[in-house]
Amino acid sequence: MTAVAERVTAPTRRHTARPFAIVRHSLALAKRSLIKTMRTPEQLLDVTLQPLIFVVMFVYLLGGAVAGDTHAYLQLLLPAIMVQTTAFGGMATGVNLNTDIEKGVFDRFRSLPIARSAPLIGSVLGDLIRYVVAIASLLVFGTLLGFRVETGFVAAVAACLLTILFAFSLSWAFVMIGMLMRNPGGVQGVAFIVLFPLTFGTSMIAPAASMPGWLRAWVDVNPVTHAMNAARGLMVGGPVATSVLWTLAWSAIFLAVFAPLAVAAYRRRA
Repeated sequence: MTAVAERVTAPTRRHTARPFAIVRHSLALAKRSLIKTMRTPEQLLDVTLQPLIFVVMFVYLLGGAVAGDTHAYLQLLLPAIMVQTTAFGGMATGVNLNTDIEKGVFDRFRSLPIARSAPLIGSVLGDLIRYVVAIASLLVFGTLLGFRVETGFVAAVAACLLTILFAFSLSWAFVMIGMLMRNPGGVQGVAFIVLFPLTFGTSMIAPAASMPGWLRAWVDVNPVTHAMNAARGLMVGGPVATSVLWTLAWSAIFLAVFAPLAVAAYRRRA
């Protein structure tokens, strides 16, 4: 009788423990990813120096022509650059995962008693530091140039958190690409093809009203446009409810679609 009870209850204990094991293993591998990033700080140049160059170029080359003066353009541009930079930051996650697979790191993971999806989840969680560093760098540099939050501290923090959530969700698309491509160069090539229309086909640089109809139609449905409008509204004022809701909806869609596809692609490859 005791043996029967053990056979019935044992699978139940494994079923309830598994989610906690996945969380524990994922956090351990997130720590590994974080340590790896801190030991190679040059990997952060794409989310620190590059966005600052974009800000300087766009503000002082286009600010007077588009907004009439550079300060007004900086207020319009910086929240949008914040979203663009974190969106590009997700590409590094896919490239790093693909590199780890090529080097055999994932063969070592496969030999360990850890959840199969933990390496992917840990890598994505560990790369959250890239988004935080990117946003902090932009806000400090923008403040030195004259950018000012006009809506208060809480709204500005909400804009940063919403931007990080959107980038985290979108990064799963690059994780999937990282699992499908044969080398890091292929991941970068495909990622750029995806990212350029997503980030530049928006109202980031110029108002959508000045664009041709076909481009304006794309800008209106582009999920990155909604994220940029939400960040602008939360940091410098204006209507935000619709943009925030669309950003949350797109984040949920990205997670629901690309996270399972990325894990499935990883299981086929690993």
